[in-house]
Amino acid sequence: DSGIDVLCITDHNAIKGAQELADRLPCRVIVGEELRTHAGEIIGLFLTERVPFGVPPAEAARLIRAQGGVVYVPHPFDPMRRNLAEPALDALVAEGLVDAIEVINAKTSLSSLNRRAAEYAAERGLLAGAGSDAHVPMALGSAYVEMPDFDGPVAFLESLGSARCV
Repeated sequence: DSGIDVLCITDHNAIKGAQELADRLPCRVIVGEELRTHAGEIIGLFLTERVPFGVPPAEAARLIRAQGGVVYVPHPFDPMRRNLAEPALDALVAEGLVDAIEVINAKTSLSSLNRRAAEYAAERGLLAGAGSDAHVPMALGSAYVEMPDFDGPVAFLESLGSARCV
């Protein structure tokens, strides 16, 4: 009903719900996980296996990539969330372990924090994403990405390069 044609489902520390909904929803589902590391949260997209809770950020990113997934950093500068600590974010970026960073998070209350994320991404040549961070159905689509169609994680990243975050 929302008009969303692709939905990234990234439950906290789990992929089972996304896997189950992939067969039931009328839209495409990207199976993901928002996992907590000791330094904050990281999202893995296009996952086939759950990434263990509490691993260091670099290990989490490598485990995501090992299964062909995309490493996405949500709400990077929002102190009210379990954002990835800036030194850990900087280290991941320096190691080339970040595919995209969230520049619009619908639940981030201060627009300056989203703006800071957008500036950080632009300065480092990172792809930008947006997320509704929906915990209830009515919040779905409160932030989203308009992008060309894709098939799989590689094409997803290519399409994200010409996307528009809303």
